[in-house]
Amino acid sequence: MTSAKKQDALVVFSPSGKRGRFSTGTPVLQAARSLGVDIDSVCGGRAMCGRCQVDVTEGELSKHDIVSRAENLSTPGQVEKRFLASHGNDSGRRLSCHAKIEGDIAIDVPASSQVHRQVIHKPCEAHDIDVNPVVQPCFVEITPPDIRLPEGDLQRVLVALSRDWQLDGLSCSLPAVQQLQDALREGDRQITVAVRDNKQIIAVWPGLKERFYGVAIDVGSTTVAAQLCDLRNGEVLASAGKMNPQIRFGEDLMSRVSYILSNPGSERLLSDVIRRTANELIAEVAVAADIEIHDIIEVTVVGNPIMQHLFLGISPIELGRAPFKLANDASVDVRASELDISINPGGYAYVLPCIAGHVGADTAGVMLAETPFERDDISLIVDVGTNAEILVGNRDRLLAASSPTGPAFEGAQISCGQRATPGAIERVRVDRETLEPRFKVIGCELWSDEAGFADAVPSGGITGICGSGIIEAIAEMYSAGIVLPNGRIDGKQAERSTRIVEDGTVHEYVLFDGDRRISITQHDVRAIQLAKAALYAGVQLLMKERGVDRVDRVRFAGAFGAQIDARYAMVLGMIPKCDLDAVSSAGNAAGTGARIALLDRKARPLIEAQVRNVEKIETATRPDFQDLYVAAMAIPQQESPDRIR
Repeated sequence: MTSAKKQDALVVFSPSGKRGRFSTGTPVLQAARSLGVDIDSVCGGRAMCGRCQVDVTEGELSKHDIVSRAENLSTPGQVEKRFLASHGNDSGRRLSCHAKIEGDIAIDVPASSQVHRQVIHKPCEAHDIDVNPVVQPCFVEITPPDIRLPEGDLQRVLVALSRDWQLDGLSCSLPAVQQLQDALREGDRQITVAVRDNKQIIAVWPGLKERFYGVAIDVGSTTVAAQLCDLRNGEVLASAGKMNPQIRFGEDLMSRVSYILSNPGSERLLSDVIRRTANELIAEVAVAADIEIHDIIEVTVVGNPIMQHLFLGISPIELGRAPFKLANDASVDVRASELDISINPGGYAYVLPCIAGHVGADTAGVMLAETPFERDDISLIVDVGTNAEILVGNRDRLLAASSPTGPAFEGAQISCGQRATPGAIERVRVDRETLEPRFKVIGCELWSDEAGFADAVPSGGITGICGSGIIEAIAEMYSAGIVLPNGRIDGKQAERSTRIVEDGTVHEYVLFDGDRRISITQHDVRAIQLAKAALYAGVQLLMKERGVDRVDRVRFAGAFGAQIDARYAMVLGMIPKCDLDAVSSAGNAAGTGARIALLDRKARPLIEAQVRNVEKIETATRPDFQDLYVAAMAIPQQESPDRIR
């Protein structure tokens, strides 16, 4: 009697984004190690250390075309059951050394099971900012209490503030009142109060307190970043970032909305997860700067519409279906404690306004940082992600749109794609004569053809290719004649190089053939064509609406945008033709905008007014978008640059 043939199953690991196919019956830990996924284990798979625990992400992963279910792992055996029972595990986690793959599955590796905790750091960009925060410190000395006078301590503080600071009509938050008498006693009637917007006392300290702090938070769908600033001088004292743990509910935004639709009430869970992450980052930057969290009194937040809704505890379901209506497009100014954000009890959170259903406060932050509304020249500003947010215009007229580029630019839907983590190929060059490639990987400074490269790559080896790598690879393949203008990999080039191999009725280009074979397939080229066509069509639609056939400057915003080489973006046709010198990276412009709103009170009414002036173009309802999209599928043979030499 013959045994059943083992089938290949697709396994996707988060937060790394690494994935591969494995025979059913393969232990999860073995699959993870073969992909270079960071899972801790010191007991040799004997269920003794418990360090290799993982979670199963249940639900449909649309970008991977799989449905992940807990039953797609083997049922726990006696050894695993005994360990989990003895350690009181009631979270549903599995030991990856014992759990075996039985079908398509998505595995989340929690931070506690990672050997090297992944750190996402979006550096703060240098930017001139007027430091004029919404909160000011006011030092006062109040008169001693008199048994003959009935005034409370707060009333005497208000008198002192009117006398010394000409501040009248102030209210006082309850947390500040609760702090007041202890501060007066400890400071011997000398205190510093934090007055917000010349309207309210929000916090009190004993004695002279000169330095207050604020945190600017960029809540991205993939990463969350925080910058701690000194509100006195605007200095960035510390910054930190981490993967957005909501990834386990869906790698892209629409998947998370689908999860909420399938699990009514789960928006509260996703809100709790993102707020907890924000608090972890606040604590991390406070420790790094050696300050007390109690001294943080203001937080500003930017995010795309869905992330912003979840951060505010609002269901994003309506953003997942036409007509994509926001619950609120205005800015939000609330006590931080209402959002469960752990700073000073009287501190506030200011959330920047959204522009449209798919153009959020992160784009408003980009506007603050880039100020296209103050320029005469025509700007094209693009924040590339699963959706590309696009701004085109100047001080006279500014338009915005979101274009559905999909996740290919982030390495998803690519056969060997992954996120930008150590071991991912990020730079590619192809020799025009031999068609031989050379490349760089994240975590190694050497090119693949340099001496010592093999020893210098990260410990997990070369594991895949990230977004910037796939863009460069396809642009280089086009420039070398491997890829034709219609996007087809030219099988005739197999006569010139063994790197071009047949794959059924199409061909692929082998970039690396080691422990894991990394190829650029025909499917990969098509996925990038679809993504870049959506981006370019969105840009062309806005340019057409604006009445211009050229732009004067192009700015790529966001972490991915910072890695794009302008030459390759132009070769692939991601952006319209313009001088290469006019194309540059805006870095984490959304985070910079959040920092501007934190440090300069005048920026808040400015951006609130400017987003109302932006004209929103909905690509989904424009009949000409599809025509522009189809026309943008070809890889253009531009005059300059045509093929990179």
